[in-house]
Amino acid sequence: MERGSRESFTRMGTLGIEEECFVVDKDGRPTSGTDELVYEYDPPEILEDRLDHELFKFVIETQTPLIEDLGDARESLLAIRQALLDHAKAHGYRIAAAGLHPLAKWQELEHADKPRYRAQLDRIQYPQHRNTTAGVHVHIGVDDADKAVWIANELRWYVPVLLALSANSPYWNGFDTGLQSARAKIFEALPNTGMPTYFEDFEAFDRFERLMLETESINDRGELWYDVRPHTAHGTVEVRTPDSQADPDVVLAFVEYAHALVEELADEYEDGANGHHHRRELLDENKWRAIRYGQDATFIDRDLDGTVDLGDLVDRECERLGIDGIKRVYERESGANRQRRLSEKEGPDALCESLFLDAE
Repeated sequence: MERGSRESFTRMGTLGIEEECFVVDKDGRPTSGTDELVYEYDPPEILEDRLDHELFKFVIETQTPLIEDLGDARESLLAIRQALLDHAKAHGYRIAAAGLHPLAKWQELEHADKPRYRAQLDRIQYPQHRNTTAGVHVHIGVDDADKAVWIANELRWYVPVLLALSANSPYWNGFDTGLQSARAKIFEALPNTGMPTYFEDFEAFDRFERLMLETESINDRGELWYDVRPHTAHGTVEVRTPDSQADPDVVLAFVEYAHALVEELADEYEDGANGHHHRRELLDENKWRAIRYGQDATFIDRDLDGTVDLGDLVDRECERLGIDGIKRVYERESGANRQRRLSEKEGPDALCESLFLDAE
C-alpha cells in the first residue's frame, strides 16, 4: 500500500490547483470524450502527466505544475486551461465547468474503464454510480506535518464559507434541487466525505489513514475525500470544497483566500495558539447552510457566540487577511443564481453556453 509520510511536509506556501471539468459537444451537452483526450491522443506538453479522467467519461481533471509563488497562480492556471481547450477543440470537443452539469443524466452517461473506478463502483454502488460532480481542489504547501494537521483542523470552519461563495450547481439530473450547491450533497453520499473530524496531531491522522488502508476500507489514500485534508504524499493541506467554475477569476479568488488562510493559521500555530475543537455537528450545520442558501447564508460564528452573514464575514476576512478576490466574487451574481436565471429566461442553450470554460 502506497503511503505518504511526515517527511513529505517540507515547504511552506507552494500551490497546486486541480480542476474537474466537463467534456461537452459544440452545443455544451455532456459527451464521453476522456478516453480520446487522455489516452488516445498526446496532449500538449504542459498537460503531460497533468491530465486525467474522473469516474465518468465526460469529466476530466487537470493539475497545474507546482506553483512556487501566489503571484504566479494566474499564469499557471490560464496556461493549463488554454492547453486543455486547445486539446479538446483539436478532437471535436469543448470544455465546460460547474459543480454539476445541469443537463447531465447519470443513467445515460458512460463510466470510465479505469480499474480504480471500477473497484469504487463495485464497492460503493449507487452513490458512486450517480456521482457526476466536479470540484476545485487547492493544495497549499506546509513545512511541518503536525502544523499541517493543526491547520486542517482550523480550516474546517472556513470550508462552508468557500462553498457558499462557490455554489454553482442548482441542477442535478435535469432537476432543480432547490439547493445552491447540489454537488456538495450528492458527493456527501459517498463514504469518507464531507466535514472531517478533529485530529490531535499528525500521528493521529497517520494512524487513521493507515487503519483505513489496512482494513480495506479504502483502496488508496486518495479515497479519503474529505472537504479538507492533510495530503501526506504532496506535503500540503488540500482544500476540496468549491464547486467548479468557468471563470478563472473566481477560482483564483478561492486560491488567494485558501493560501492566505493557511499562511495566517501557520503563524497562529507557530505562536502557540490553542486552536478550536469545534464539534463536527456544528460545522455540518454551517455546511448545510452553504449548500442550501449559498451567498444568502448565515453561519454559526467561529467563536460559537451567535451568527454572521456571509457578506459581513467576507468584509471581515478581506480586511483581516489583506485580500480582495472573495469580495468581488460575493458582489457578483452567484453561479447558482445565474444558472437559474439563464435557464428560466433564455433556455437550455444559453445555460449550457454560459458554462464554457474561460482561459482569459
